[in-house]
Amino acid sequence: MLRGSRLKVVDEIANGLSYYDYTFLHELPRFYAALEDQLVSIDRAWENFELPSFLRVGSWIGGDRDGNPFVTAEVLRQALGMQSERALIFYLDEVHLLGRELSLDARLVTVSDQLKDLAERSPDRSPQRRNEPYRLAVSGIYARLAATVRGLGQAEAPRHAVGEAPPYADAAEFVSDLDILYRSLMANGSAMLARGRLRSLRRAADTFGFHLAGIDLRQNSEVHERTVGELFETTCTASNYAGLPEAARIPLLREELKTARLLASPFLRYSVDTASELKILREAAEAHRRYGKAAVPNYVISKANGVSDLLEVGLLLKEAGLLRPREQELDVNIVPLFETIDDLRNCGSVMGELFAMPEYLCLLEGRGRAQEVMLGYSDSNKDGGFLTSGWELYKAEIALIDTFRRHGITLRLFHGRGGSVGRGGGPSYQAILAQPSGAVQGQIRITEQGEVIAAKYSQAEVGRRNLEILAAASLEATLLKPDQAVPREEYLTAMDELSDHAYRAYRNLVYETAGFDRYFWESTVIGEIANLNIGSRPASRKNSTRLEDLRAIPWVFGWSQCRLMLPGWYGFGTAIKAWLAARPRDGMKILREMYREWPFFQTLLSNMDMVLAKSNIAIASRYAELVEDTELREAIFPRLRAEWHSTIETLLAITGQQALLDQNPLLARSIRNRFPYLDPLNHVQIELLKRHRAGNTDERVVQAIHLTINGIAAGLRNSG
Repeated sequence: MLRGSRLKVVDEIANGLSYYDYTFLHELPRFYAALEDQLVSIDRAWENFELPSFLRVGSWIGGDRDGNPFVTAEVLRQALGMQSERALIFYLDEVHLLGRELSLDARLVTVSDQLKDLAERSPDRSPQRRNEPYRLAVSGIYARLAATVRGLGQAEAPRHAVGEAPPYADAAEFVSDLDILYRSLMANGSAMLARGRLRSLRRAADTFGFHLAGIDLRQNSEVHERTVGELFETTCTASNYAGLPEAARIPLLREELKTARLLASPFLRYSVDTASELKILREAAEAHRRYGKAAVPNYVISKANGVSDLLEVGLLLKEAGLLRPREQELDVNIVPLFETIDDLRNCGSVMGELFAMPEYLCLLEGRGRAQEVMLGYSDSNKDGGFLTSGWELYKAEIALIDTFRRHGITLRLFHGRGGSVGRGGGPSYQAILAQPSGAVQGQIRITEQGEVIAAKYSQAEVGRRNLEILAAASLEATLLKPDQAVPREEYLTAMDELSDHAYRAYRNLVYETAGFDRYFWESTVIGEIANLNIGSRPASRKNSTRLEDLRAIPWVFGWSQCRLMLPGWYGFGTAIKAWLAARPRDGMKILREMYREWPFFQTLLSNMDMVLAKSNIAIASRYAELVEDTELREAIFPRLRAEWHSTIETLLAITGQQALLDQNPLLARSIRNRFPYLDPLNHVQIELLKRHRAGNTDERVVQAIHLTINGIAAGLRNSG
């Protein structure tokens, strides 16, 4: 139940790969097959139509080094190799089983010329199979796959091939051979065979290729700034790059991006960080050569706040040959991640300034004039609170939609949602439908993290159901609500005012109240969480206890454990009361209309309803007693308790409920049934924390604390 040592990145990679065995490799092909069959049942005209593989899985385990010093070029290479091996071994097993099924005799069925040629090129010379062209062809496919595995330096095929054969140049060649089998079977009346295992294998090969899933690279913009600054300094291109204002950086970077000349030299010595960054990018370029460009498709820039942040990454990609100025080719999507409240407010103007640069637009031409933008739910919540984060994300999407439309660029939004409501979590279907008009233009990317992955994808049928939900919501948002009515102006004005009130209340508590960081560390299990071996990444970006440096995951997780759930509601009660005080006559009427008519507001309140139902102010008060400074405790906890009561009161008034989750009785029952097991764990945890912090060094106390952390997280489910 507890890990005895901290996970390494390679352990996280292995954990992530297990879900492909549980769900993705088998269930994604079944998802497509079910959808195609449903179309045929509606209209026979769809009978021979095959859907493109529009739903794909990605990862950044092994590529995300934002605050994780353990992700290196070697780790990226290992992640790519492990993923590729998992895909190829799956294909080898399926091809082997396919050979058992395709025993058709050429003397009894017709065979296409392409299939005959495929059989003749097979190294299988068994006299027993001379009249079995399908089995001969399958033997040849297996031999080529086995050679591909060897060529990529992976483990030997589980079964020996019948002979030598050339490896596949890429996954498309493999899919092409499977297509020959499929078309020949369909033509000779063997549709039942064609649409069984072979159909699923074709779909899997098309979806997962030889790379299994694209690994996104991610790094903080501050690291890019230091790296580029060092490259400029060592080549005397510019000194003190970090000290230059944004207006001076942009022309310098633009000029450098126009030339094919490299800044890095093998004859110069660089700092450890710069050398590591360059090495990772070169490893990504090597991955493109080995597995195809889909293996490393995106580069995400954390804490992006200006045009120079994107141009810096472009320059670094150029150093690895992933951006070629003369050919005007870019092999990796440059994806800014806007995270803080200020960054979300400025993202539209940043992208507009970027699109005004002809050289960047030329790069986008080769990528279908499409640009991806990632929005950070976790850090924006930690920065501005629940209500303001949700509203600024919504407004940022509207600003981006407008900017992209004016420049004729296709927008793909990447929603960096976490599992908990405090990190943007909540039901995916409602979240997608609550997006502003134009935000889901036939495509969307969503993160699934940690406990959410286990809950959704560790069981095959549940996993396929969740994939169906994502696809259904995306299709509905695109096809059935492409021009959904823009919210009434008074709704937008109301949200602006509510957000302002909530933002001030949240910032005043978290960042302007003296000693609040100490209150947080002492009243929660954050210190003990940091020592729990649940991941390879440190709890803070820097070695400090400042809330600004703390990652959003332990921030939300700590408040969840003490049952206060502060990131999922704080500031709402204050905002509503201030709004009603300014509009005593019609304020509540407008709020109730917003709840009935506006999906965004409905989803916001629904998620808060769920979070508050899992909170417990009495238990939270016991955690507050862990704060040693009585004066600090009495200055902060009464504020938390008053806001909690105020938030519940105003939420019920707007929704018309008598109690929390009245409109979701199934979830209410589920939570209610968990409380008798969950609440005692909190009380046990508090007593154990008192002993541990009083100096009890018994290892069993620490182990018991970690067990209660696991138990409470499992009971709450979306805890962070």
